[in-house]
Amino acid sequence: MSKKLAGTALIITFLSIVTKLSGFLRESIMARQFGASAETDGYLLSFTFVTLVVAMITNGFNNAFLPLYVKDSKNGTASDRNASSVINWLFLAFLAFSIICFIFAGQIVSFIFQAASGQTEIVATQSTRVFALFLSAVSLNGMFESFLQAKRVFVPSHIARLSQTLMSAFFALFFDDQLGILSLPYGFVVGTILGITVQGVMLWRTNFHWQPSLQMEPTYRKQFLALLFPALLNAVVGQVNLFVNKIFASGTTEGAVTYLNSSSLLVNIPGQIFSTTLAVIIFTLLSEQTDNLDKFKRTVYSGLELSLILLVPISFGFIVAGQPLIALIYEGGAFTSQDTANTFLAMLMYLPLIITQGMQFIVAKAMYSLGKVATIFRISITTILLNIILNAVLVQPFGYPGLAVSSSLVSFYYFSMCAFSLYRNFDKGEFNKVFLLIGKVIMSAAVMVIPLVLLRSYTPVPALAPLMQLIIIVPLGAVLYVGATYVLNRTSFYNVIRLVKK
Repeated sequence: MSKKLAGTALIITFLSIVTKLSGFLRESIMARQFGASAETDGYLLSFTFVTLVVAMITNGFNNAFLPLYVKDSKNGTASDRNASSVINWLFLAFLAFSIICFIFAGQIVSFIFQAASGQTEIVATQSTRVFALFLSAVSLNGMFESFLQAKRVFVPSHIARLSQTLMSAFFALFFDDQLGILSLPYGFVVGTILGITVQGVMLWRTNFHWQPSLQMEPTYRKQFLALLFPALLNAVVGQVNLFVNKIFASGTTEGAVTYLNSSSLLVNIPGQIFSTTLAVIIFTLLSEQTDNLDKFKRTVYSGLELSLILLVPISFGFIVAGQPLIALIYEGGAFTSQDTANTFLAMLMYLPLIITQGMQFIVAKAMYSLGKVATIFRISITTILLNIILNAVLVQPFGYPGLAVSSSLVSFYYFSMCAFSLYRNFDKGEFNKVFLLIGKVIMSAAVMVIPLVLLRSYTPVPALAPLMQLIIIVPLGAVLYVGATYVLNRTSFYNVIRLVKK
Protein backbone atom coordinates (compact mmCIF):
# COMPACT_ATOMS: atom_id res chain seq x y z
CA MET A 1 0.00 0.00 0.00
CA SER A 2 1.42 3.41 -0.96
CA LYS A 3 2.00 6.11 1.63
CA LYS A 4 -0.84 8.13 0.10
CA LEU A 5 -3.31 5.24 0.43
CA ALA A 6 -2.08 4.46 3.93
CA GLY A 7 -2.65 8.05 4.99
CA THR A 8 -6.05 8.04 3.34
CA ALA A 9 -6.97 4.83 5.15
CA LEU A 10 -6.16 6.47 8.48
CA ILE A 11 -8.24 9.56 7.70
CA ILE A 12 -11.30 7.73 6.41
CA THR A 13 -11.16 5.22 9.27
CA PHE A 14 -11.30 8.16 11.66
CA LEU A 15 -14.16 9.73 9.71
CA SER A 16 -16.05 6.43 9.63
CA ILE A 17 -15.77 6.10 13.39
CA VAL A 18 -16.97 9.68 13.83
CA THR A 19 -19.87 8.99 11.46
CA LYS A 20 -20.89 5.90 13.41
CA LEU A 21 -20.63 7.76 16.70
CA SER A 22 -22.87 10.45 15.27
CA GLY A 23 -25.20 7.64 14.22
CA PHE A 24 -25.35 6.58 17.85
CA LEU A 25 -26.26 10.17 18.69
CA ARG A 26 -29.10 10.17 16.15
CA GLU A 27 -30.45 6.79 17.28
CA SER A 28 -30.13 7.76 20.94
CA ILE A 29 -32.09 10.96 20.36
CA MET A 30 -34.75 9.06 18.42
CA ALA A 31 -35.05 6.39 21.12
CA ARG A 32 -35.37 8.92 23.93
CA GLN A 33 -37.74 11.20 22.04
CA PHE A 34 -40.04 8.59 20.52
CA GLY A 35 -39.20 5.24 22.22
CA ALA A 36 -39.96 1.86 20.64
CA SER A 37 -43.40 2.67 19.27
CA ALA A 38 -45.65 2.50 16.23
CA GLU A 39 -44.29 5.93 15.29
CA THR A 40 -40.65 4.82 15.20
CA ASP A 41 -41.65 1.58 13.46
CA GLY A 42 -43.31 3.62 10.69
CA TYR A 43 -40.29 5.88 10.20
CA LEU A 44 -37.88 2.93 10.13
CA LEU A 45 -39.98 1.09 7.56
CA SER A 46 -39.80 4.07 5.21
CA PHE A 47 -36.11 4.69 5.92
CA THR A 48 -35.33 1.09 4.97
CA PHE A 49 -36.76 1.89 1.56
CA VAL A 50 -34.32 4.80 1.21
CA THR A 51 -31.36 2.69 2.30
CA LEU A 52 -32.22 0.36 -0.57
CA VAL A 53 -31.61 3.25 -2.96
CA VAL A 54 -28.40 4.23 -1.15
CA ALA A 55 -27.11 0.63 -1.31
CA MET A 56 -28.02 0.41 -5.00
CA ILE A 57 -25.92 3.42 -5.88
CA THR A 58 -23.03 3.38 -3.40
CA ASN A 59 -22.44 -0.36 -3.72
CA GLY A 60 -24.23 -1.66 -6.82
CA PHE A 61 -23.40 1.20 -9.16
CA ASN A 62 -19.88 1.33 -7.73
CA ASN A 63 -19.26 -2.38 -8.30
CA ALA A 64 -20.24 -2.06 -11.96
CA PHE A 65 -18.74 1.34 -12.62
CA LEU A 66 -15.33 1.33 -10.91
CA PRO A 67 -13.57 -1.53 -12.78
CA LEU A 68 -14.97 -0.32 -16.11
CA TYR A 69 -14.05 3.33 -15.52
CA VAL A 70 -10.51 2.41 -14.45
CA LYS A 71 -10.12 0.30 -17.58
CA ASP A 72 -11.66 3.02 -19.76
CA SER A 73 -9.28 5.64 -18.35
CA LYS A 74 -6.22 3.44 -18.88
CA ASN A 75 -7.15 2.93 -22.54
CA GLY A 76 -7.33 6.68 -23.08
CA THR A 77 -10.91 6.56 -24.37
CA ALA A 78 -13.66 9.13 -23.74
CA SER A 79 -14.08 8.09 -20.11
CA ASP A 80 -15.45 11.44 -18.87
CA ARG A 81 -18.05 11.62 -21.64
CA ASN A 82 -19.21 8.06 -20.95
CA ALA A 83 -19.24 8.76 -17.22
CA SER A 84 -21.29 11.94 -17.71
CA SER A 85 -23.84 10.01 -19.72
CA VAL A 86 -24.12 7.44 -16.94
CA ILE A 87 -24.76 10.18 -14.38
CA ASN A 88 -27.37 11.85 -16.58
CA TRP A 89 -29.31 8.66 -17.38
CA LEU A 90 -29.43 7.45 -13.78
CA PHE A 91 -30.36 10.88 -12.42
CA LEU A 92 -33.30 11.12 -14.84
CA ALA A 93 -34.39 7.57 -14.02
CA PHE A 94 -34.42 8.28 -10.29
CA LEU A 95 -36.19 11.60 -10.85
CA ALA A 96 -39.03 9.77 -12.61
CA PHE A 97 -39.02 7.07 -9.92
CA SER A 98 -39.22 9.68 -7.12
CA ILE A 99 -42.28 11.31 -8.71
CA ILE A 100 -44.06 7.95 -8.92
CA CYS A 101 -43.18 7.11 -5.30
CA PHE A 102 -44.44 10.49 -4.06
CA ILE A 103 -47.77 10.21 -5.86
CA PHE A 104 -48.46 6.59 -4.89
CA ALA A 105 -46.75 6.51 -1.46
CA GLY A 106 -49.98 5.62 0.37
CA GLN A 107 -50.84 2.73 -1.94
CA ILE A 108 -47.26 1.40 -1.88
CA VAL A 109 -47.07 1.40 1.92
CA SER A 110 -50.53 -0.15 2.29
CA PHE A 111 -49.67 -2.92 -0.16
CA ILE A 112 -46.25 -3.80 1.30
CA PHE A 113 -47.03 -3.43 5.02
CA GLN A 114 -50.51 -4.87 5.16
CA ALA A 115 -50.01 -6.24 8.67
CA ALA A 116 -48.78 -2.93 10.14
CA SER A 117 -50.91 -1.00 12.62
CA GLY A 118 -52.79 2.11 11.53
CA GLN A 119 -50.39 4.62 13.14
CA THR A 120 -47.35 2.77 11.77
CA GLU A 121 -48.81 2.93 8.27
CA ILE A 122 -49.61 6.65 8.56
CA VAL A 123 -46.08 7.58 9.66
CA ALA A 124 -44.52 5.28 7.05
CA THR A 125 -46.54 6.99 4.31
CA GLN A 126 -45.64 10.50 5.49
CA SER A 127 -41.93 9.67 5.75
CA THR A 128 -41.91 7.94 2.37
CA ARG A 129 -43.31 11.07 0.71
CA VAL A 130 -40.53 13.20 2.22
CA PHE A 131 -37.83 10.77 1.09
CA ALA A 132 -39.41 10.29 -2.34
CA LEU A 133 -39.08 13.96 -3.26
CA PHE A 134 -35.30 13.72 -2.99
CA LEU A 135 -34.46 10.22 -4.28
CA SER A 136 -32.72 11.74 -7.29
CA ALA A 137 -30.51 13.78 -4.92
CA VAL A 138 -29.72 10.63 -2.93
CA SER A 139 -28.73 8.83 -6.14
CA LEU A 140 -26.53 11.73 -7.28
CA ASN A 141 -24.76 11.75 -3.91
CA GLY A 142 -23.97 8.04 -4.30
CA MET A 143 -22.76 8.42 -7.90
CA PHE A 144 -20.39 11.22 -6.92
CA GLU A 145 -18.93 8.90 -4.30
CA SER A 146 -18.18 6.25 -6.94
CA PHE A 147 -16.52 8.72 -9.31
CA LEU A 148 -14.31 10.09 -6.55
CA GLN A 149 -13.34 6.58 -5.47
CA ALA A 150 -12.28 5.79 -9.04
CA LYS A 151 -9.89 8.74 -8.79
CA ARG A 152 -8.61 7.53 -5.38
CA VAL A 153 -10.33 10.38 -3.55
CA PHE A 154 -12.03 8.74 -0.56
CA VAL A 155 -12.49 11.40 2.12
CA PRO A 156 -15.38 13.55 0.71
CA SER A 157 -17.80 10.60 0.64
CA HIS A 158 -17.32 10.13 4.37
CA ILE A 159 -17.93 13.82 4.98
CA ALA A 160 -21.15 13.45 2.96
CA ARG A 161 -22.30 10.50 5.09
CA LEU A 162 -21.42 12.40 8.24
CA SER A 163 -23.53 15.36 7.15
CA GLN A 164 -26.57 13.11 6.60
CA THR A 165 -26.26 11.60 10.06
CA LEU A 166 -25.53 14.83 11.91
CA MET A 167 -28.33 16.76 10.24
CA SER A 168 -30.81 13.97 11.07
CA ALA A 169 -29.74 14.16 14.73
CA PHE A 170 -29.84 17.98 14.70
CA PHE A 171 -33.36 18.13 13.24
CA ALA A 172 -34.64 15.42 15.64
CA LEU A 173 -33.27 17.36 18.59
CA PHE A 174 -34.38 20.87 17.67
CA PHE A 175 -37.40 20.44 15.38
CA ASP A 176 -39.22 17.48 16.95
CA ASP A 177 -41.88 19.78 18.46
CA GLN A 178 -42.73 21.20 15.04
CA LEU A 179 -42.17 18.15 12.83
CA GLY A 180 -42.40 15.16 15.17
CA ILE A 181 -40.82 11.98 13.82
CA LEU A 182 -40.68 13.63 10.36
CA SER A 183 -37.80 15.76 11.65
CA LEU A 184 -35.55 12.75 10.95
CA PRO A 185 -36.25 12.42 7.19
CA TYR A 186 -36.11 16.20 6.72
CA GLY A 187 -32.71 16.28 8.43
CA PHE A 188 -31.47 13.43 6.23
CA VAL A 189 -32.51 15.32 3.10
CA VAL A 190 -30.69 18.50 4.18
CA GLY A 191 -27.57 16.44 4.96
CA THR A 192 -27.76 14.80 1.53
CA ILE A 193 -27.80 18.18 -0.20
CA LEU A 194 -24.75 19.29 1.80
CA GLY A 195 -23.01 16.03 0.85
CA ILE A 196 -23.69 16.60 -2.86
CA THR A 197 -22.13 20.05 -2.57
CA VAL A 198 -18.95 18.78 -0.89
CA GLN A 199 -18.48 15.87 -3.30
CA GLY A 200 -19.37 17.96 -6.35
CA VAL A 201 -16.68 20.51 -5.52
CA MET A 202 -14.07 17.78 -5.01
CA LEU A 203 -15.08 16.05 -8.26
CA TRP A 204 -14.65 19.32 -10.14
CA ARG A 205 -11.17 19.70 -8.59
CA THR A 206 -10.14 16.29 -9.96
CA ASN A 207 -10.58 17.77 -13.47
CA PHE A 208 -13.63 15.67 -14.20
CA HIS A 209 -15.60 17.48 -16.89
CA TRP A 210 -19.33 16.87 -16.81
CA GLN A 211 -21.05 16.93 -20.20
CA PRO A 212 -24.81 17.33 -20.87
CA SER A 213 -24.89 14.18 -22.96
CA LEU A 214 -26.87 10.95 -23.00
CA GLN A 215 -24.64 9.29 -25.58
CA MET A 216 -22.25 6.49 -24.60
CA GLU A 217 -19.86 4.55 -26.76
CA PRO A 218 -21.70 1.35 -27.83
CA THR A 219 -19.06 -0.96 -26.37
CA TYR A 220 -18.99 0.92 -23.07
CA ARG A 221 -22.80 0.95 -22.83
CA LYS A 222 -23.02 -2.77 -23.50
CA GLN A 223 -20.35 -3.62 -20.92
CA PHE A 224 -21.80 -1.27 -18.31
CA LEU A 225 -25.35 -2.58 -18.61
CA ALA A 226 -24.12 -6.18 -18.51
CA LEU A 227 -22.43 -5.40 -15.18
CA LEU A 228 -25.01 -3.01 -13.74
CA PHE A 229 -28.15 -5.08 -13.16
CA PRO A 230 -26.45 -8.05 -11.46
CA ALA A 231 -24.35 -5.61 -9.43
CA LEU A 232 -27.45 -3.69 -8.29
CA LEU A 233 -29.16 -6.87 -7.19
CA ASN A 234 -26.11 -8.10 -5.30
CA ALA A 235 -25.69 -4.74 -3.59
CA VAL A 236 -29.25 -4.65 -2.26
CA VAL A 237 -29.48 -8.28 -1.18
CA GLY A 238 -28.73 -7.39 2.42
CA GLN A 239 -31.10 -4.43 2.36
CA VAL A 240 -33.85 -6.42 0.62
CA ASN A 241 -33.52 -9.17 3.21
CA LEU A 242 -33.64 -6.57 5.98
CA PHE A 243 -36.68 -5.00 4.32
CA VAL A 244 -38.40 -8.40 4.17
CA ASN A 245 -37.56 -8.94 7.85
CA LYS A 246 -39.23 -5.66 8.75
CA ILE A 247 -42.31 -6.54 6.73
CA PHE A 248 -42.65 -9.74 8.78
CA ALA A 249 -41.78 -7.90 12.01
CA SER A 250 -44.48 -5.27 11.46
CA GLY A 251 -47.03 -8.05 11.90
CA THR A 252 -45.71 -9.31 15.25
CA THR A 253 -45.59 -6.92 18.22
CA GLU A 254 -45.43 -3.14 18.50
CA GLY A 255 -41.80 -2.03 18.64
CA ALA A 256 -40.48 -5.19 16.93
CA VAL A 257 -39.23 -3.21 13.92
CA THR A 258 -37.42 -0.84 16.29
CA TYR A 259 -35.82 -3.74 18.22
CA LEU A 260 -34.54 -5.31 15.00
CA ASN A 261 -33.34 -1.97 13.66
CA SER A 262 -31.57 -0.89 16.85
CA SER A 263 -29.76 -4.21 17.24
CA SER A 264 -28.85 -4.59 13.56
CA LEU A 265 -27.54 -1.03 13.52
CA LEU A 266 -25.03 -1.85 16.24
CA VAL A 267 -24.14 -5.21 14.72
CA ASN A 268 -23.60 -3.71 11.26
CA ILE A 269 -21.36 -0.86 12.41
CA PRO A 270 -18.06 -2.84 12.53
CA GLY A 271 -18.62 -4.24 9.05
CA GLN A 272 -19.71 -0.87 7.70
CA ILE A 273 -16.60 0.84 9.02
CA PHE A 274 -14.48 -1.90 7.49
CA SER A 275 -16.32 -1.84 4.15
CA THR A 276 -16.20 1.94 3.77
CA THR A 277 -12.53 2.28 4.70
CA LEU A 278 -10.06 -0.56 4.17
CA ALA A 279 -12.34 -2.66 1.94
CA VAL A 280 -12.83 0.32 -0.40
CA ILE A 281 -9.08 0.65 -0.85
CA ILE A 282 -8.70 -3.12 -1.24
CA PHE A 283 -11.33 -3.08 -4.02
CA THR A 284 -9.44 -0.33 -5.82
CA LEU A 285 -6.23 -2.37 -5.57
CA LEU A 286 -7.97 -5.56 -6.74
CA SER A 287 -9.37 -3.73 -9.77
CA GLU A 288 -5.80 -2.77 -10.68
CA GLN A 289 -4.29 -6.26 -10.12
CA THR A 290 -6.44 -8.57 -12.23
CA ASP A 291 -3.55 -9.09 -14.65
CA ASN A 292 -1.29 -10.40 -11.85
CA LEU A 293 -2.97 -13.44 -10.29
CA ASP A 294 -0.36 -14.02 -7.56
CA LYS A 295 -0.57 -10.44 -6.36
CA PHE A 296 -4.37 -10.58 -6.64
CA LYS A 297 -4.55 -13.71 -4.43
CA ARG A 298 -2.26 -12.13 -1.82
CA THR A 299 -4.47 -9.05 -1.70
CA VAL A 300 -7.61 -11.19 -1.26
CA TYR A 301 -5.99 -13.14 1.58
CA SER A 302 -4.76 -9.96 3.25
CA GLY A 303 -8.28 -8.54 3.09
CA LEU A 304 -9.80 -11.68 4.63
CA GLU A 305 -7.10 -11.81 7.28
CA LEU A 306 -7.71 -8.20 8.23
CA SER A 307 -11.50 -8.65 8.35
CA LEU A 308 -11.24 -11.72 10.57
CA ILE A 309 -8.66 -10.25 12.95
CA LEU A 310 -10.78 -7.13 13.43
CA LEU A 311 -14.36 -8.42 13.32
CA VAL A 312 -14.37 -11.83 15.04
CA PRO A 313 -13.41 -10.45 18.49
CA ILE A 314 -16.04 -7.72 18.12
CA SER A 315 -18.71 -10.35 17.42
CA PHE A 316 -17.69 -12.39 20.46
CA GLY A 317 -17.32 -9.26 22.58
CA PHE A 318 -20.92 -8.20 21.97
CA ILE A 319 -22.01 -11.29 23.91
CA VAL A 320 -20.85 -9.62 27.13
CA ALA A 321 -20.78 -5.95 26.14
CA GLY A 322 -23.97 -5.81 24.04
CA GLN A 323 -26.54 -5.23 26.76
CA PRO A 324 -24.70 -2.40 28.58
CA LEU A 325 -23.92 -0.83 25.19
CA ILE A 326 -27.60 -0.86 24.21
CA ALA A 327 -28.56 0.60 27.58
CA LEU A 328 -25.93 3.34 27.27
CA ILE A 329 -27.03 4.41 23.79
CA TYR A 330 -30.80 3.93 23.80
CA GLU A 331 -32.18 3.55 27.31
CA GLY A 332 -33.83 6.57 28.88
CA GLY A 333 -36.89 8.69 28.24
CA ALA A 334 -39.39 6.66 26.25
CA PHE A 335 -36.98 3.71 25.80
CA THR A 336 -37.32 1.39 28.81
CA SER A 337 -35.14 -1.36 30.34
CA GLN A 338 -37.53 -3.93 28.83
CA ASP A 339 -36.87 -2.40 25.41
CA THR A 340 -33.15 -2.83 26.11
CA ALA A 341 -33.62 -6.52 26.93
CA ASN A 342 -35.73 -7.08 23.80
CA THR A 343 -33.13 -5.34 21.63
CA PHE A 344 -30.28 -7.38 23.15
CA LEU A 345 -32.12 -10.62 22.40
CA ALA A 346 -32.28 -9.65 18.72
CA MET A 347 -28.60 -8.62 18.80
CA LEU A 348 -27.50 -12.06 19.99
CA MET A 349 -29.21 -13.64 17.01
CA TYR A 350 -27.54 -11.15 14.64
CA LEU A 351 -23.94 -11.60 15.86
CA PRO A 352 -22.75 -14.01 13.11
CA LEU A 353 -23.46 -11.22 10.61
CA ILE A 354 -20.45 -9.26 11.84
CA ILE A 355 -18.09 -12.01 10.69
CA THR A 356 -19.81 -13.16 7.51
CA GLN A 357 -20.53 -9.67 6.15
CA GLY A 358 -16.96 -8.51 6.71
CA MET A 359 -15.54 -11.47 4.79
CA GLN A 360 -18.26 -11.18 2.14
CA PHE A 361 -17.16 -7.63 1.33
CA ILE A 362 -13.71 -8.89 0.34
CA VAL A 363 -14.92 -11.97 -1.53
CA ALA A 364 -17.57 -10.02 -3.48
CA LYS A 365 -15.13 -7.27 -4.44
CA ALA A 366 -12.66 -9.89 -5.68
CA MET A 367 -15.37 -11.55 -7.78
CA TYR A 368 -16.43 -8.23 -9.30
CA SER A 369 -12.82 -7.45 -10.16
CA LEU A 370 -12.60 -10.79 -11.98
CA GLY A 371 -15.90 -10.14 -13.79
CA LYS A 372 -17.84 -12.95 -12.03
CA VAL A 373 -21.04 -10.92 -12.15
CA ALA A 374 -23.34 -13.69 -13.40
CA THR A 375 -22.30 -15.97 -10.54
CA ILE A 376 -23.04 -13.31 -7.94
CA PHE A 377 -26.39 -12.63 -9.63
CA ARG A 378 -27.45 -16.29 -9.32
CA ILE A 379 -26.37 -16.51 -5.69
CA SER A 380 -28.14 -13.23 -4.85
CA ILE A 381 -31.45 -14.48 -6.23
CA THR A 382 -31.30 -17.64 -4.11
CA THR A 383 -30.48 -15.63 -0.99
CA ILE A 384 -33.60 -13.51 -1.26
CA LEU A 385 -35.77 -16.58 -1.77
CA LEU A 386 -34.08 -18.39 1.13
CA ASN A 387 -34.64 -15.41 3.41
CA ILE A 388 -38.37 -15.25 2.63
CA ILE A 389 -38.75 -18.99 3.30
CA LEU A 390 -36.79 -18.85 6.58
CA ASN A 391 -38.74 -15.79 7.74
CA ALA A 392 -42.05 -17.53 7.11
CA VAL A 393 -40.87 -20.64 8.96
CA LEU A 394 -39.23 -18.93 11.97
CA VAL A 395 -41.47 -15.92 12.68
CA GLN A 396 -44.41 -17.91 14.07
CA PRO A 397 -42.60 -20.03 16.69
CA PHE A 398 -39.91 -17.45 17.65
CA GLY A 399 -41.34 -14.01 16.81
CA TYR A 400 -39.00 -11.19 15.85
CA PRO A 401 -35.82 -12.96 17.19
CA GLY A 402 -36.48 -15.68 14.61
CA LEU A 403 -36.17 -13.04 11.89
CA ALA A 404 -32.69 -12.15 13.17
CA VAL A 405 -31.74 -15.85 13.08
CA SER A 406 -32.94 -15.98 9.49
CA SER A 407 -30.66 -13.05 8.55
CA SER A 408 -27.62 -14.75 10.09
CA LEU A 409 -28.29 -18.04 8.31
CA VAL A 410 -28.78 -16.30 4.97
CA SER A 411 -25.59 -14.28 5.40
CA PHE A 412 -23.59 -17.44 6.13
CA TYR A 413 -25.06 -19.12 3.05
CA TYR A 414 -24.31 -16.09 0.88
CA PHE A 415 -20.66 -15.87 1.95
CA SER A 416 -20.11 -19.63 1.68
CA MET A 417 -21.43 -19.84 -1.88
CA CYS A 418 -19.42 -16.81 -3.05
CA ALA A 419 -16.24 -18.02 -1.35
CA PHE A 420 -16.59 -21.46 -2.94
CA SER A 421 -17.04 -19.89 -6.37
CA LEU A 422 -13.99 -17.64 -5.95
CA TYR A 423 -11.59 -20.16 -4.42
CA ARG A 424 -12.27 -23.00 -6.80
CA ASN A 425 -10.24 -21.00 -9.33
CA PHE A 426 -7.30 -20.70 -6.90
CA ASP A 427 -4.85 -23.31 -5.70
CA LYS A 428 -6.20 -25.63 -3.01
CA GLY A 429 -3.60 -24.25 -0.62
CA GLU A 430 -5.27 -20.82 -0.71
CA PHE A 431 -8.52 -22.21 0.72
CA ASN A 432 -6.62 -24.19 3.36
CA LYS A 433 -4.84 -21.01 4.47
CA VAL A 434 -8.15 -19.21 4.99
CA PHE A 435 -9.74 -22.18 6.79
CA LEU A 436 -6.75 -22.44 9.16
CA LEU A 437 -6.86 -18.68 9.76
CA ILE A 438 -10.55 -18.82 10.72
CA GLY A 439 -9.84 -21.51 13.30
CA LYS A 440 -6.96 -19.58 14.89
CA VAL A 441 -8.92 -16.32 15.11
CA ILE A 442 -11.96 -18.04 16.66
CA MET A 443 -9.73 -19.70 19.28
CA SER A 444 -8.21 -16.33 20.18
CA ALA A 445 -11.67 -14.78 20.48
CA ALA A 446 -12.85 -17.68 22.69
CA VAL A 447 -9.87 -17.14 25.02
CA MET A 448 -11.02 -13.53 25.29
CA VAL A 449 -14.74 -14.04 25.85
CA ILE A 450 -14.77 -16.93 28.35
CA PRO A 451 -13.15 -14.91 31.20
CA LEU A 452 -15.47 -12.00 30.42
CA VAL A 453 -18.56 -14.23 30.69
CA LEU A 454 -17.30 -15.50 34.04
CA LEU A 455 -16.67 -11.92 35.14
CA ARG A 456 -20.27 -10.95 34.43
CA SER A 457 -21.63 -14.15 36.01
CA TYR A 458 -19.75 -14.17 39.31
CA THR A 459 -18.92 -10.53 40.10
CA PRO A 460 -20.97 -7.37 40.82
CA VAL A 461 -20.00 -5.87 37.43
CA PRO A 462 -23.54 -6.22 35.91
CA ALA A 463 -24.90 -4.06 38.73
CA LEU A 464 -22.72 -1.12 37.71
CA ALA A 465 -23.82 1.68 35.39
CA PRO A 466 -23.60 0.73 31.69
CA LEU A 467 -20.64 3.04 31.03
CA MET A 468 -18.67 1.62 33.96
CA GLN A 469 -19.34 -1.93 32.74
CA LEU A 470 -17.96 -1.04 29.31
CA ILE A 471 -14.92 0.70 30.84
CA ILE A 472 -14.08 -2.59 32.59
CA ILE A 473 -15.07 -5.08 29.89
CA VAL A 474 -13.69 -3.48 26.72
CA PRO A 475 -10.05 -2.84 27.77
CA LEU A 476 -9.85 -6.23 29.51
CA GLY A 477 -11.23 -7.95 26.43
CA ALA A 478 -8.75 -6.12 24.19
CA VAL A 479 -5.80 -7.20 26.34
CA LEU A 480 -6.99 -10.82 26.42
CA TYR A 481 -7.53 -10.92 22.67
CA VAL A 482 -4.21 -9.32 21.75
CA GLY A 483 -2.40 -11.72 24.07
CA ALA A 484 -4.25 -14.76 22.71
CA THR A 485 -3.60 -13.68 19.11
CA TYR A 486 0.12 -13.24 19.83
CA VAL A 487 0.33 -16.78 21.23
CA LEU A 488 -2.02 -18.62 18.85
CA ASN A 489 -1.74 -16.64 15.61
CA ARG A 490 1.58 -14.83 15.65
CA THR A 491 1.90 -14.51 11.87
CA SER A 492 -1.35 -12.59 11.52
CA PHE A 493 -0.45 -10.57 14.61
CA TYR A 494 2.72 -9.30 12.95
CA ASN A 495 0.93 -8.77 9.63
CA VAL A 496 -1.47 -6.36 11.34
CA ILE A 497 1.41 -4.65 13.17
CA ARG A 498 3.20 -4.12 9.85
CA LEU A 499 0.03 -2.64 8.36
CA VAL A 500 -0.30 -0.22 11.29
CA LYS A 501 3.34 0.83 10.88
CA LYS A 502 2.75 1.57 7.19
